[in-house]
Amino acid sequence: MENLCRYIDHTLLKPEAGREEIARLCREAAEHNFYAVCVNSCHAAYAKSCLREMEKRGFSPVKLAVVAGFPLGACATEVKMFEADCACRAGADEIDMVINIGALKEGRINFVRDEITAVVRAAAKHGAIVKVILETCLLTEAEIRAACRLAGSAGAAFVKTSTGFSKGGATSETVALMKAAAGSHVRVKAAGGIRTRAQAESMIRAGADRIGTSSGIAIIGE
Repeated sequence: MENLCRYIDHTLLKPEAGREEIARLCREAAEHNFYAVCVNSCHAAYAKSCLREMEKRGFSPVKLAVVAGFPLGACATEVKMFEADCACRAGADEIDMVINIGALKEGRINFVRDEITAVVRAAAKHGAIVKVILETCLLTEAEIRAACRLAGSAGAAFVKTSTGFSKGGATSETVALMKAAAGSHVRVKAAGGIRTRAQAESMIRAGADRIGTSSGIAIIGE
């Protein structure tokens, strides 16, 4: 598959990550022409400075994605909005927010839609887009469909399968389900447990527009 590198969000979200690892992540993303890096919000400003330095050295620009409400999605809406705003002011181009999973499973549709809308608006003030993480391993197929429709109606640019921190990750079957449910105006990011080229290509064939992985270099090197 051509241009596989342009599907990849080079990801480092482990809690023990430090600046040396963030710098390496950004350098690798630039050197391999990955689409974006994805980091926790405490690293947003430093990651942006690293990416700008790589661009000054002649490498193609790499987007900065920052998570919000990660990994549980169970913090207050105002916290997610504030984290998204802080990340965007630090240079984030994209916000990967975790949906309120409990609210979705309880059927509190208006709450879920309103929360996504609030984060989308917080990001949009800075020209950033939002990817909504569903944590599909915790949802039924009906809940996945509902979440995809909600994300689309709330203005999200993407729906995303997983955090990679729960009991399961992305599957090609779930990606296909999300692609069908989300509609043509919402893209799909597959993330969680994608470690081989075969897995990545399977996700793309199923409809993934972006791949979130910490194994990007190994994947494109196969």
